[in-house]
Amino acid sequence: MDAFSMGLIAAMGALATVAGASEDIESDVGSQSNPNSQVQLAAQVGNPHRIYNKAISGEPPANALWCATAAIVAYTLITAFQMPALMALVAGASVAALFNGVFSMSSYFGRNSSQARFNQWVYLDIVRYTTPSIMAHAWITSFCIATISYIMVYMLPTPHPFPMPIIALIWGLAVGAIGSSVGDIHYGGEREFQNRQFGCGLNTMLSGQIVRKAEAGLRNSIDNAWFCTKFGGPATGMGFGLTVFLDNWRTTVFDPVTQASYAILMGVFFILVEVAYNHYIERSARRKYGAYPEYKGDIAA
Repeated sequence: MDAFSMGLIAAMGALATVAGASEDIESDVGSQSNPNSQVQLAAQVGNPHRIYNKAISGEPPANALWCATAAIVAYTLITAFQMPALMALVAGASVAALFNGVFSMSSYFGRNSSQARFNQWVYLDIVRYTTPSIMAHAWITSFCIATISYIMVYMLPTPHPFPMPIIALIWGLAVGAIGSSVGDIHYGGEREFQNRQFGCGLNTMLSGQIVRKAEAGLRNSIDNAWFCTKFGGPATGMGFGLTVFLDNWRTTVFDPVTQASYAILMGVFFILVEVAYNHYIERSARRKYGAYPEYKGDIAA
């Protein structure tokens, strides 16, 4: 392993960190994945709102589509038209963002118009200034992951055997899964129910009773993105960035052909360390803060 290879791995980790953060914010702006069920249910339980609702699908398949689209376009432009890689990657991400905008608007119009009987309106101003933000974050995610795929296929000392679009598809699934399980908890568990005590969990009877009023005026999806950028987005970025960096580091240090067993053992070691550290953090938090006060009767529920 030389310094250039290590620099490429570091660059991939940095790109993945940015991709993870932008992916989470993109889903927060559009209320996709975990929080979406609460947004969708709100009007049905008497809480019409001005929050963008674009549950095209779960985050993993949605981001797999955007990233694979960007990689397919970039791969075609590079191989068939000899376009410079950077320009091809920019063009691919732009096509993916356009796809994202079409799907997002179709989903928003369909969802809200179907809930007209619950007094849920279609707000054109929400579409006008929220959709570009969704598309912009999708562009960043698609560009970063398509670039990671390009580096893995064309620049690493041991090129990846999979074609560039397949790698982008897999990384898109991964970043969507991490965003859904990390950043969306911050939005769905805290921001949507900011009027509840922190960490209390959600009783089923409160489903759909989301916060609709902001610090000034009615809450919208841009407010939610501003809030989630402080923690949920960076946490998702760190999770995905570490995943990409550590996974590619082990296959760069150890040759995946002649030293495959060492690379596999290193991957198992990383997983065990992360599981053990997660267990330590959870037990430490429980020892420090104890059970939630609601269950001890100290604070009225």
